[in-house]
Amino acid sequence: MRAIQITEFGGPEVMQPADVPEPVAQPGQLLIDVAAAGVNYADTHSVEDSYLSSSSLPMIPGGEVVGRTADGRRVVALTATGGYAERAVAWANMAHDVPEGVSDGAALALVVQGLTAWNLLRTAARITPGESVVVHAAAGGTGSLAVQLAKRFGAGRVIATASSKEKRELALELGADAAVEAEAEGMKERLIEANNGAKVDIVLEMTGGPVFDASLAALAPFGRLVTYGMASRTDPKPIAAANLMAHSSAVVGFWLVHCVGRPALHSEPMAELLRMVADGELRTLTGEAYPLSEAARAHEDLRARRTTGKLILDPSR
Repeated sequence: MRAIQITEFGGPEVMQPADVPEPVAQPGQLLIDVAAAGVNYADTHSVEDSYLSSSSLPMIPGGEVVGRTADGRRVVALTATGGYAERAVAWANMAHDVPEGVSDGAALALVVQGLTAWNLLRTAARITPGESVVVHAAAGGTGSLAVQLAKRFGAGRVIATASSKEKRELALELGADAAVEAEAEGMKERLIEANNGAKVDIVLEMTGGPVFDASLAALAPFGRLVTYGMASRTDPKPIAAANLMAHSSAVVGFWLVHCVGRPALHSEPMAELLRMVADGELRTLTGEAYPLSEAARAHEDLRARRTTGKLILDPSR
């Protein structure tokens, strides 16, 4: 079958189309004919072997697929690896039936990014009604959903950051109350100004480096910064316990893998998100659909911030 395979770690250029043996489903697994595979920022780290969990070679990247099982079910599934291919296997409890009216792209937008946005707000930040929420990269797959869910969960004010005027306008269209430039310099002051002169309660942060530092400085007493990515590939400054105490602030790490196998954090939110999309209560953003053979270009565009919404790979091309 056709797949994208890497035999050495590196940048997008190491991803090459290849003919590989078909996967074989083990007991408890499903074999899925892939209609579309999702592209996540975490995939760019896996290809480099710079993510939280180590990768091994040779590897077919990709952690999410939508398609048909042997008995005709249309499912969206979380996979460990192997998604960038014509066929993939997933554990049965990681697969969810896709309702009528939910597109492949919409389903893929939920399986990682939707669940991440839901758990960032509910599980990690423990949002309460009336709190202000900052969503970085608000036009991206996770950010665009987090903006909408924050409003739905009762946020008093949602402040988006994005790297271009067009992306900031999109965040406002999705429900953000304010949208500011994503540049790290002056970030603290812009966030406070956008929150009507007050420090903020919650920040959802996936960049690291100076953006993390500025976001932490913008937190109000009892504020929470939830970190869930390392897009800048730069570590923030070390955090002193005394500094957290002095401001009664918290830094919370989040990795979706810890939600797997916990129904209240995985299968139940996924069912809720799919229902919301089917009922028109939640809007997913589908970006470009790349041919499978152009997976490297998808990674290049994602890393260069040239994309909006959920990126997918089409194995038929």
